[in-house]
Amino acid sequence: MIAALICVISVAAFLQFFISYSRSIIAAYRKSELSEQVREVVGIEGQEVNSDQFGRLVQLVRLCPQKGDDRTDLKVVGVYYWMMGVVRSAARQLAPRITSWAERERAGCAYFVAVALDRRIAYSRDLLAQQMSDR
Repeated sequence: MIAALICVISVAAFLQFFISYSRSIIAAYRKSELSEQVREVVGIEGQEVNSDQFGRLVQLVRLCPQKGDDRTDLKVVGVYYWMMGVVRSAARQLAPRITSWAERERAGCAYFVAVALDRRIAYSRDLLAQQMSDR
């Protein structure tokens, strides 16, 4: 019985840490503005990113060369996006406020991926400029 209690407390503590970590990553990326080029490529109007664009943005990020510093964060945010989808589906009928919160969190995840795409495109541009200057 004590082992089960320790397991439940450990899982709850891990979830709390995971959610806090995910939200802090998303909040840090929220401070960045998207470039006009990324908004045009993705089809984003204004600064808001729709949560339904998450999958497409992840596919685009995978096409860009990796800078190496955001791969783990992308995985963490992907899991968080999935968790918020589960929360949104579970709370749809019972708690509309939780549903709208989960949708806002999912939109934040999509914005995170859009900023990561923007950074990778800038990195690719820098690589190309460096290769051109070396010739």
